[in-house]
Amino acid sequence: MTRLIVAAGGGGDAVAAVMLDAALYGDEDQAVILTYAWDRLLVDPVPGPRGVHDFTGLEQLTPSVSAVPAEARPIAPAGSTLPRLAAELRHTFALIDPYQGAAGVARQLDELVSHLEPTSIDLLDVGGDILARGDEPTLKSPLADALTLAACCQVNAPIRLLVAGPGLDGELPSEDLCDMLGLLVHTFTAKDTESISSVLEWHPSEATGMLAATARGARGTCEVRDAGLPVSLTDEGPTVHEADMDEALSRNRLARAVISTESLDEVETHSREICGYSEIDYERNKAAWLNERAPLKLTPDAVLAQLEQFEAEALDRGITHTTFRHITEALNLNGNQRQDLRKLLINRRPEQYDAPLWRITTRPE
Repeated sequence: MTRLIVAAGGGGDAVAAVMLDAALYGDEDQAVILTYAWDRLLVDPVPGPRGVHDFTGLEQLTPSVSAVPAEARPIAPAGSTLPRLAAELRHTFALIDPYQGAAGVARQLDELVSHLEPTSIDLLDVGGDILARGDEPTLKSPLADALTLAACCQVNAPIRLLVAGPGLDGELPSEDLCDMLGLLVHTFTAKDTESISSVLEWHPSEATGMLAATARGARGTCEVRDAGLPVSLTDEGPTVHEADMDEALSRNRLARAVISTESLDEVETHSREICGYSEIDYERNKAAWLNERAPLKLTPDAVLAQLEQFEAEALDRGITHTTFRHITEALNLNGNQRQDLRKLLINRRPEQYDAPLWRITTRPE
């Protein structure tokens, strides 16, 4: 038996797909996970998603679908978490190449379905912004989800749309999603996170990190991303709900607009028209700013002093947790220093590590 799980937004959605596979279908199941190679600039300094021509060592599965094995490498200066995921996990990670638009992604899906003849197909989105209209003021990254939804709706096979961790991506509040969520499929537990616990030690995904943290019992308010968005960690955090694909497409204006696109440039144009922006433009602007910024030295005493000031201000904002990505950016360090910062903080203050998050507490005098 082969199952196919489509990670709607790439990045951490692929990691969540591994946890979902183990939770729903058993530890021995090894689904094929179809995902974008689209990581934050902390990992990949090149804006936008990577395509097949951005890698060496890919394994061709069908004429337009390739798998990313452990031996694959992104071509510098690009980066990708997928080869390391393939090295540490038993699953096959197949690459969504979005450069032929929704028509191209639909073709990739059709080929993969014909090749695998999967017993089930799940489309997974962590957070729920796949259910967005496109004009919500808090929406930040609708493009990948909308493109995947548009492609999946064209496939002649039954696909189940699943939303894990409603609201955990900091884009649509969980209360705004309630009316669109259907059957409760699963509630993740601490045991479910064991399948990805080692990956969460290094993978930068904030939404999937919070998904695992809530499954382990974390509750409060977590500050995320460069903008410091507050995300509520509640009992709804570790849940997985089914949603109606047709209703999602009817609601998602960007998905409907891109359904016949044949290039990523077309998808971006529609995103600018409907949402007022393209998140790839945001990455382009941020990458240019990061390239111009002189890197700071990670000096332990100075970093800990900065951290205490950050934590004091965060406590005043009612924040109980944060991510190492957010701390890295809040302290003006660069993405290459995130892991060193993480090791420093865990070594100095292990009691504040609420894996994979950092718990903010009042420091003793």
